[in-house]
Amino acid sequence: MLSHADQSQVAGLARFFKTGPGQYGEGDKFLGIKVPVTRAVVKECWRQVGLPEMEDCIASEYHEVRLAALLTLVEIFKHDSSSRQACVDFYLSHTDRINNWDLVDLSCYPLLGEWLLDKDRTLLYDLSRRGRTIWEQRIGIVSTMTIIRHGQLADTFAIADILLHHPHDLIHKAVGWLLREAGKRDKAALEKYLKGTDPTAAPAPSGNAATPRYLSMPRTMLRYTIEKFSEAERQEYLSGKVR
Repeated sequence: MLSHADQSQVAGLARFFKTGPGQYGEGDKFLGIKVPVTRAVVKECWRQVGLPEMEDCIASEYHEVRLAALLTLVEIFKHDSSSRQACVDFYLSHTDRINNWDLVDLSCYPLLGEWLLDKDRTLLYDLSRRGRTIWEQRIGIVSTMTIIRHGQLADTFAIADILLHHPHDLIHKAVGWLLREAGKRDKAALEKYLKGTDPTAAPAPSGNAATPRYLSMPRTMLRYTIEKFSEAERQEYLSGKVR
């Protein structure tokens, strides 16, 4: 990874991943390596490394080296069934190093989501509800991608309810993204969810009628959720006219 460093790319990546003071990636450091290059390194090297080497990589100050560690972990998980539990344990014990949205999104569902397909999924609810960081909470919702792809939508909807009024826009975007993915599988189920009652919302100002989720969720979340709807449908939702 160090041999692929490109100083000309560092400033742009630092801006893109919001590393300035007070931003969500504050203080992170970059080598200037694009994701396709990182994937190529992982493809070449993953068979030659184990968890001890990954301890060094996941602890790196460089964002791309941590990503390489996570992508390597996914490869080991996919190809070595005897190591799956160890990979999951490693992942969950290093969530403090999975500290930006790309690190979450490129690793959690092909590993944690896949692992939980035939298991109890309380872990995802706990991460979403009590995660120590927005990254742990994002892991909770984004891990349901694999579950969605197997036609199971209930966990995505339930975890979306946990995060429906989260204050951070990175969670709004993640929830909207996963709801949109659920809608690709079953649009009617998504619309039922959106029109359904938000259990945490105050009564609507017009009276005692319950507030639909789509009216109470953050605007960014709604826009991400309905992105694949027709223009007419999107405008109906955005104007609050859907009942």
